[in-house]
Amino acid sequence: MNRTTLSLIAAVAALAAVTGVAAVSAPDAATDDTAKAAAHLPVERTGLLCPRPSTSDLAETTYTSFTPVTEGAEKGGEAGLRPATQQAKDGAEPVLEPGDPGKPVTGEVSGGDAPALVGTAEGRFAPGWTVQQTTEVAAGTGRGLQGVACTAADTEFWFPGAATGDDRTDYVHLTNPDDSAAVVDIELYGKDGALETVVGEGITVKPHSAEPVLLSTLTDEKQTDVTVHVVVRSGRVGAAVQALDTELGGDWLPASTDPAGRLVVPGIPEDATAVRLVAFTPRDADVDLKLRLASPTGLITPAGNETLHVKGGMTSAVDLGDLTRGEAGSLVLTASDDSVPVVAAVRVLRGKGDKQESAFIPAARPVGTRATSVGNTAEGTTLSLTAPEGTAEVKVTASAGTEGGTPASRTYTIKSGTTQNIEAPVPAGVKGTYALTIEPRSDTPVYASRTLTVTEDGVPFFTVQALPDDRGTVAVPQSEEDLSVLQK
Repeated sequence: MNRTTLSLIAAVAALAAVTGVAAVSAPDAATDDTAKAAAHLPVERTGLLCPRPSTSDLAETTYTSFTPVTEGAEKGGEAGLRPATQQAKDGAEPVLEPGDPGKPVTGEVSGGDAPALVGTAEGRFAPGWTVQQTTEVAAGTGRGLQGVACTAADTEFWFPGAATGDDRTDYVHLTNPDDSAAVVDIELYGKDGALETVVGEGITVKPHSAEPVLLSTLTDEKQTDVTVHVVVRSGRVGAAVQALDTELGGDWLPASTDPAGRLVVPGIPEDATAVRLVAFTPRDADVDLKLRLASPTGLITPAGNETLHVKGGMTSAVDLGDLTRGEAGSLVLTASDDSVPVVAAVRVLRGKGDKQESAFIPAARPVGTRATSVGNTAEGTTLSLTAPEGTAEVKVTASAGTEGGTPASRTYTIKSGTTQNIEAPVPAGVKGTYALTIEPRSDTPVYASRTLTVTEDGVPFFTVQALPDDRGTVAVPQSEEDLSVLQK
């Protein structure tokens, strides 16, 4: 037996459990049954970054933190969200500390001085730790409901759907959680290709700091549809685009899933009055995107919008009107050539005339093992599930409320090719907000999103968050599988 090899396997398995992002696959020689037997261990440490919520004096921001109950999780540990500039300071008081697994907690801040936050969770608080940042701005540019899930740091991000026009004020928020500076390039692509930028390269984000970058200061070109590509040369950052419109409100534009030949944009609100699709391919080759709507009855092709031609290196867009026509719906996009990957997002409008509000939904990753949504209310929450490739069974669990209530669960069947706005369970006697966990019970990919709505002065404020895997567990090989292959 090779002791060095055995030690390496153990080290990799431990690293996977700690980081929550490393995944170790079973050897090719293993049988299907053996591969399925790979252990899924709870992660032991999770990091999240929340961008600066607003510069408006009228902003009211709520943070909601929740860790699902995860079998096998450690008993000890700690967690907290702190201002990015204080993250490295010993004894810095957290802005928000999560409650016990299964119990969401909230914190509130007012005005435009709230900072970006950096959070870490260890032990029992780490598996699936989820934080939602929701801001209501009563008036002014970007007025409306702006929501974003705090995310992990990374090194590359794609944001189709940004703009540099006079009616938009779009920022890329960069947050560095580490002890060393990060160096970032921001590339912009419009309808004719790359936009000439003046200071988009080599942007330094200092350690434990956040840097908002106004897109209109990077280029003199005014364009309605822009794809933003954030590339980190050194270090890592969290990144999100805040898109603020003078007339149509505003919201956060999260990053699209990685470029791919097949994309799903889940959970377009059923009462959407306008939907605009923005797509981009980083390849030099052109590609046609086939558009289909996963409706409550199955996949249909929007009349007059069967395809979208996407030119290589150029941002393409199309108005789809009131695409959903009063029913649940998700866009399923398929490239005519799988070797030409695409990123995509939609901007959605609700309301009419001067009482419109906007939100963004990027192409999303599937739910995976489990997704978590926090900040839900008994009134004003819509959970949308879609299964574009086959019928799926999904368990949805509502946690206790932040101020009381008893958890509840229900299981749903989502037919192949459909989107369903389900009547999600609500905790009995709920007080405050609560969390929802979504757990597929079959191998069929499931995509999910959550819409929050509230009406203020006749304006339908809303925000939509796609719900990918919450990274609560990570797959590691069973030692006997690896050892059987490595034995000489």
